[in-house]
Amino acid sequence: MTLPSVHRLYQAINTTWPARATCQEAGWEIRDGAGGGKRVSAVTLAQTELPDIDWVEARLSEQGQEHLFMIRDGDEILDAALAARDYKIIDPVTLYLCETTPLRPASLPRAQSYCIWEPLHIMREIWATGDIREKRIALMHRVQTPKTALLARSGDSPAGVGFLALDGEIAMLHAVEVLPAFRRTGVAKKLMAQAAKWAEDHGAKYVALMTTRDNQAANRLYSSLGMRPVGHYHYRIKDTT
Repeated sequence: MTLPSVHRLYQAINTTWPARATCQEAGWEIRDGAGGGKRVSAVTLAQTELPDIDWVEARLSEQGQEHLFMIRDGDEILDAALAARDYKIIDPVTLYLCETTPLRPASLPRAQSYCIWEPLHIMREIWATGDIREKRIALMHRVQTPKTALLARSGDSPAGVGFLALDGEIAMLHAVEVLPAFRRTGVAKKLMAQAAKWAEDHGAKYVALMTTRDNQAANRLYSSLGMRPVGHYHYRIKDTT
């Protein structure tokens, strides 16, 4: 089976974790993230040639936005141009992908994981421990494709959450958060198993997600589950204060 390309995954990210508004001007795609984080606020290239960086910097300043760019695979010319302007790299990310069926277990532990929409109050509290608050919850509500929130327990205690949404054959997992007291106890695996079940039940052929390269525990977990690193991106930001 031919896996989706990294550029197909970038599209799925945009669909399943959308900005409030986007516009394409002068070769750039400019996002209004509405406080939803870097992924929905960063500028990206909208053409193959390098557009006018001075123009987009001026536009971002007019709108009161950070000078923040997402650098995807194939954006090496932009990356070099921003480096020359003293933009710093932040949050390098690895994209993981696998087929859905091998990730789904034969059975799920009884009463240990759930698909719930809309998110419960306890789920919002767990997300808040990872600084995933109302503006990002509002972002989840903006998703127009099939979606669900995930809840996993450790024994009788709610312990971890996630958000899953479809873009065609891809189920994209976002906002995984496990309470510190329950990390390395199998909670994240319960979330992943529930995500795979929901994805397969909704016709997805693949499960994809992303995590920062510095998150060694998450990278080890996803690799241990058979997920493959299939692409990368990072951000470039400039201090304009």
